[in-house]
Amino acid sequence: MFKEINGLPGHILVIHAAVVFVPLLALLASAYGLVPRWRPRLAWAVAILSVVTPVITWVATESGEAFEEFLKGKNYPPQLLAKIEEHSEYGDTTFWLTLGLAVAALVLLALTSDRVRTPRLPSWVNWLLTGAIVVLGVFALSYVVLTGDTGAQSVWGNTL
Repeated sequence: MFKEINGLPGHILVIHAAVVFVPLLALLASAYGLVPRWRPRLAWAVAILSVVTPVITWVATESGEAFEEFLKGKNYPPQLLAKIEEHSEYGDTTFWLTLGLAVAALVLLALTSDRVRTPRLPSWVNWLLTGAIVVLGVFALSYVVLTGDTGAQSVWGNTL
């Protein structure tokens, strides 16, 4: 399922969506938490990104695993496979950070939305969640860069 899309490696196509959606989620969820007056305008985007982004990131990691298995089957050199394994580990961490970011953003949305019935909590809870979102967002952005860099190095490192 994750190996090919129209004859091309699925991973190569899906990662571009992850590279766009993870930073968007990090930035918009942080803005939603930090600037309360923007919440009505950002709520729909944060909600959609909080659902879609972890799915895209998961598909990127699964397609990467399928691509890695394909390369192992083609007897690629061990030093290249080691770089790909490092890339894979960064990708797994990116997924978990993105999932945590999305859950924190959805909880903040639920607590600050007038549409969802939630118990009245102290205001520091919103700020604590916002802090978690900002920290998770910074880590998710960092790991997207690390993942992309190690992937690009394993493909293009000796080419250019």
